[in-house]
Amino acid sequence: MISRLDIAIAGAGPAGLAAALLLHRDGHRATIFERFEAPKPIGSGLILQPTGLSVLASLGLLPDILARGARIDRLHGADARTGRTVLDVRYDTLSGGRFGLAVHRAALFNVLFGAVEAQGIEIVTDATVTGIETGGAQTRLLGEAGRSLGAFDLVIDASGARSVLKRQAYAPGEPRPLAYGAFWASLGWHGRGFDRNALMQRYDRARVMIGVLPIGRIDPGGEDMAAFFWSLKPAEADAVRAQGIDAWKARVAGYWPDCAPYLDQLSSFDDLTLARYGHHTLRVPAGRGLAIIGDAAHSTSPQLGQGANMALLDAAALANALRTAADIPLALENYATARRLHVRLFQTLSLFLTPFYQSDSTVVPFLRDRLVSTVAKAPPVPQLLAAMVSGTLANPFAGAGVNEADWTGLEA
Repeated sequence: MISRLDIAIAGAGPAGLAAALLLHRDGHRATIFERFEAPKPIGSGLILQPTGLSVLASLGLLPDILARGARIDRLHGADARTGRTVLDVRYDTLSGGRFGLAVHRAALFNVLFGAVEAQGIEIVTDATVTGIETGGAQTRLLGEAGRSLGAFDLVIDASGARSVLKRQAYAPGEPRPLAYGAFWASLGWHGRGFDRNALMQRYDRARVMIGVLPIGRIDPGGEDMAAFFWSLKPAEADAVRAQGIDAWKARVAGYWPDCAPYLDQLSSFDDLTLARYGHHTLRVPAGRGLAIIGDAAHSTSPQLGQGANMALLDAAALANALRTAADIPLALENYATARRLHVRLFQTLSLFLTPFYQSDSTVVPFLRDRLVSTVAKAPPVPQLLAAMVSGTLANPFAGAGVNEADWTGLEA
């Protein structure tokens, strides 16, 4: 194990907070730098898969997140016009009792941030990171106007897909914008016509995708919530807004009348956030004195719901590499190797599958609908789909130094 290091972490999202906790537990001095005046979550709902949940379990945080989330046992999608099932993935086709846990991003943030505060880990706020300087024994972290934020043995970039630090990776890369994004909102949960333990979606070919995901509550005992989303091209968002909120709500209700209680909670487009997606995968998620984790290292469409889980696995794999290597360069090499297969597999799958649900194609969704009604029901395809969604199609646990949690008897 490398002796005590001074480590800077850029970004107080799930990846950065988890990395700080893991490194602090191993005896390192971690300092988080956050660009906002007060750390806060960005986004709506997400599904924590058995992969990400196992990292949280290794930190002793599984009970806290279970108390806030909604257990997800299946993903179900249907054609909006015919009602025909075109997506049906069930976790129980796999052995071991695996499930997903849908949470509001604020719930995940609160659990991780609360643990960071409890450990006394330093967070420097209102600190926009703009670059690093290398060349000496340490890496200097730079802020606005080139001012120094300190010298560290290692800098970890956990600042998301718009990271500027990833430009200093050994093989830099930038996200390629994807054609489709989404309007989304966090709303009060209404169960009539919806499954409390499922992500439910409706499609019109691949041009329209509407989703409702129960996401539990931000804090234990709080109001149950749902993430509501409507996919569209960001380039068309202004035209949709120009037609007015009532016209858009009527269109959504025409596809899925059960959504009326959610639409009633939206008074204007100000209640919706437009999400834009991009795809990129760094060939080597590291540079000199620099480790890159989470969306800064790899981002894609949320179709497979792996983003936060990948980030948590990255944090665990990096901590494990620093725990087992003799020096920082070797640790960075081992980290990149440990995550390579899992990241590239799921990045490739996401890029391949996204056009089946978000594209202008008419042929691809036609194939999707026919395959689900035939091939997708024949073993071992249901098991493969469940492993894909749960993030375990390639086993990531050993490389991350994490044991999969024991799912038996857990309540969410």
